[in-house]
Amino acid sequence: MRLGFVIGESKPTFVNAITSRALPVGEYVKIGSDEGEILGLVERSSVSSAAFADVKNFDEASESTEIAEINKRDKTYVADIGILGFLEDLKRGHSTLPAIPPIPGTEITLPSDPELEEIFSPKRKGWVNIGSLLRNKTIDARINLDKIVSRHLGILAMTGMGKSNLVSLITKQIAELKGTVIIFDYHNDYTSLSIPQINVMDAKINPRRLDADQLSEVLEIRDGANVQQRVLRMAFTKQVRESKEFWSKLENEVDIIINSEDRRLKELRTSAYRVRDIIEDAQKRFEDILDPDMGDPISFIKESRTNILNISELSEKQANVAVAFYLQRLLRDRKDASIARHGKTDRVFRFNSPIFVIIEEAHVFIPKDHDTSAKYWAAKIAREGRKFGLGLGIVSQRPRSIDLNVLSQMGSFAIMKIIQEDDQHQIASAAESTSRELISQITSLNIGDAILVGQWTNLPSLVHIKEVKEKVTGADQSAVDAWAKADKMKGVAVESTQGLIQKDLLLD
Repeated sequence: MRLGFVIGESKPTFVNAITSRALPVGEYVKIGSDEGEILGLVERSSVSSAAFADVKNFDEASESTEIAEINKRDKTYVADIGILGFLEDLKRGHSTLPAIPPIPGTEITLPSDPELEEIFSPKRKGWVNIGSLLRNKTIDARINLDKIVSRHLGILAMTGMGKSNLVSLITKQIAELKGTVIIFDYHNDYTSLSIPQINVMDAKINPRRLDADQLSEVLEIRDGANVQQRVLRMAFTKQVRESKEFWSKLENEVDIIINSEDRRLKELRTSAYRVRDIIEDAQKRFEDILDPDMGDPISFIKESRTNILNISELSEKQANVAVAFYLQRLLRDRKDASIARHGKTDRVFRFNSPIFVIIEEAHVFIPKDHDTSAKYWAAKIAREGRKFGLGLGIVSQRPRSIDLNVLSQMGSFAIMKIIQEDDQHQIASAAESTSRELISQITSLNIGDAILVGQWTNLPSLVHIKEVKEKVTGADQSAVDAWAKADKMKGVAVESTQGLIQKDLLLD
C-alpha cells in the first residue's frame, strides 16, 4: 500500500514526506532505494488545511469548513521520518545506514507484519516479551535481557506512568530464568510483589562493618560538624569493632576522650559530650535499623532469587550508606569470582552467576550536585560491572537530578512520559543515539507507553508495556474508596457499641 512520497531535501538519516493520511508518531514505514528497502520511523507528524490557512473569525471558519469538505486536495499530511537502516540488515540485528539519501519522489509504503516481527520479536535465546508495538498491537515487543545486565538500564518517567510496573515485569522475566535480582526499594513498592522465588527483607545496618565516615552518616552527625566527626573517628577503634558489647565499648572510648587530661584532647571535650549523646540517642531511635550482632548483611541475599531490600525505614543518609555498602560488597564478590574463574582457587563465592541490581529513586543516591558514597559505587559498577556480570538499573522520575556521568553509561533506556524540559535535555544528553525529535514526543505518551532505545532492542521503538498482575502495590490510592470504607466501619462500630449497651441493660 502506497502511503506517500519523499519530498524536499533528504539525508542519509532523515527524510520529509507527503502522505495520503496522517501518520502517527511511532509508526514504521518502508522507503524505496536502489541499494535496498529502508526502514524508517515517523518522529513527527502534522496536518494543514489550505482552506483554514488565513481564517480570522468564526464566519470565515464556518465557510472554510464547507470548502474543505468539498475540496479533496485541501488537507496536507506531512511526516518527518528518521531512517533506521536497510531492512534486510535490520532483520539480522545490524543497522546499516544508506550512503546515498533517498531520492525525492521515492515511494513510501508500510512494512509487513512478518518483517516487523523479525526485527522487534526475535525468537532468539535471551529475548523476552514486555509488551507490543504502540502503533501495531499485533507485534510483540521483545528485549534482550543479556544486554541490560552487561550494559545497564535506565528507566525514566514521571510518577504514575508505569516505572514500577516495568521494573516488576523485568524482574518477573529474570525470575523465570532463575536469575538473581536485587531491588533497593525506597518506598516499599515491591515487598508484596507476588512472584516465585522472592526474598523480601528489611535492610539493616551492621555498624561494625562501616568505616568512620559512614558511621557518622548513619548516626546522623550533621554535615560540617568536623570536630564531632574527628571524635568519632578516634573512638571507632579496632577494639570497638571486635567487642561483644559494641555500643558500650564505643561509648567508653568517647568517655576516655572526655576524661582525658591531655591538653589536645581537652579541646575536644565539648564535642565529645555531644557525640556521646548522639550515640545514646541513636541506640534508641534506630534500634530496629542498627544491629551490631546481625552478621554480614550480604549473607541474607539469595542467589537465583528476586531480593527485595526494603530501605523505606531508613533516613536518606542511612539509606545512602546501606546502598553503598551493598554495592561495594557485591562488586567485590563478583570481581573476585570472575578473576578466580581464570585460576585455581578453593575459595567459595557467594554469587557465582550474574546479578542485576535496581536502584529506585536513583536521583537520591546518584545526585548530580553532590557526592555520596552510593554514587561512588554506582559509578564504579556502571564503569566496571559489565566485565564481572554485575548489571545496574537506575529508576527515577527526576532525570535532571541524576549524575550525567552515570546516566550516560546506561546502555539502554525505557523513557516514559516526562513533561519537564530540563528532564528531556538530560535524557537527550544521556541517550545520544536518540533523536531530539523522538525525545520531544514523550510528553504525549500515555500510562504504560514507553520509548525503548539502546542495546536491549534492535531499533528505537514505541511500545506499550504489558501490565504485571502480580504487582499489587504502587498504584495511586483511592481516597474516595478509603473514606467510604472508613465511614462504613464507623457505622458498624456504632451498631456494635449500641448492641453491647442494650445487652448490659438487660443484664442489669
